[in-house]
Amino acid sequence: MLNIKKINKILHTKIRGITKATNALTFAQKRKWQWAGHVARMTDKRWTTRVTQWNGPSGKRRRGRPLTRWEEDLKRSAGSDWYFIAQDRQKWAFLEEAFTQTGILVDQ
Repeated sequence: MLNIKKINKILHTKIRGITKATNALTFAQKRKWQWAGHVARMTDKRWTTRVTQWNGPSGKRRRGRPLTRWEEDLKRSAGSDWYFIAQDRQKWAFLEEAFTQTGILVDQ
């Protein structure tokens, strides 16, 4: 396609710029952020909102570190009140750009 060989030592960012291909990690983070905002703005109690806010069963758990839940990544980047921040579309869109560039948001 581009007739580039490994011996040319061209950076993948430059190749991605030429081909206009998106970074898979950035794309996945952007879609996750958009879906989280969509779920937070749902008005009715669908399964999607119930599962997002569910804390899990009480009692004994498996040995070792608990698995990282889907919501914990959002809490780490937007804070524990991400659900209420997402109600404001413009603020949520601003935070999306910061989240997808670094993976986590340093400061609000």
